[in-house]
Amino acid sequence: MDVLSSRVLIRPTDPERSRAFYRDVLGLAVHREFGRPESPGTVFFLGNGFLEVSGHAEDAVPAGMVLWVQVRDVHAEYGRAVERGAEGLREPQQEFWGLVEGWIADPDGVKIVLVQIPEDHPLRRDQRTF
Repeated sequence: MDVLSSRVLIRPTDPERSRAFYRDVLGLAVHREFGRPESPGTVFFLGNGFLEVSGHAEDAVPAGMVLWVQVRDVHAEYGRAVERGAEGLREPQQEFWGLVEGWIADPDGVKIVLVQIPEDHPLRRDQRTF
């Protein structure tokens, strides 16, 4: 498979509320909007990928769905998101595998793990041998 591009698609129960959450609460930049002006689909930049919020779902999100978002300062981003209305699920803490994680949820209950990789973590070191 030769993948040229990819994105995660979310079908919210209330599209405008979810677009506002990702745009205004999380502060994600808009890559593009498409569709009907009264209910556009929105594609957000999400690090090296994209998140599309479009369409409409009657049911909640699958229980196993989680967005993993790496940030520079997990404590600051968690606090900012909760202050702006995100549901805080778990305050940031260092996990036994070394990453610092804080958990929030979007309006439909999609879990979002905010992750900070400490300076001394193996993910920050060059593992190549020369």
